[in-house]
Amino acid sequence: MSAVIGAPAAGDRDAASVPVLGLTVLYDPRCSLCAFLKKWLAGQAQLVPLRFVPAGSEEALRRCPRLDHRATMDEITVVGDAGQVYQGSAAWIVTLWALREYRALAHRLSTPAGARLARGATLAAAKWREAQARRRWGGGAYEWGDGWSYDPVAGWTFTPPACDGGGCPAVPSR
Repeated sequence: MSAVIGAPAAGDRDAASVPVLGLTVLYDPRCSLCAFLKKWLAGQAQLVPLRFVPAGSEEALRRCPRLDHRATMDEITVVGDAGQVYQGSAAWIVTLWALREYRALAHRLSTPAGARLARGATLAAAKWREAQARRRWGGGAYEWGDGWSYDPVAGWTFTPPACDGGGCPAVPSR
């Protein structure tokens, strides 16, 4: 059974057997590690095109309406063009798989032994990112820029943006 490249999406596609023609990488633009990796990935030769979209942004909400966007701020998330969702170490592996020079490494990391290594690297990056966020935001408070902010003590709060020009933006759901 061969797949037709560029065929229109059917109603219920079997994501396990559908070719991946593009990947959307959701990243946190306020995270220095995320911004560095985005730039590095964009500079690599890609066998599968990578699109970079800020996690939690209006574009991310529009492209992936059924995705848990709060979770994308905590863990790397990659979405395939056929609706496949990869998170954590699986997201790193599929992203490496999309790169010409790193596809062989991605195949090694997808083995049981390699998966442990990939998971360890993902956890180390998450730990570093968490430490940077605490230092940057003072105790773990995090602001989204769309009015939502999170404080470990107070929880999620929403402060509506100012209504300039007579119109107020819609309140995003989190």
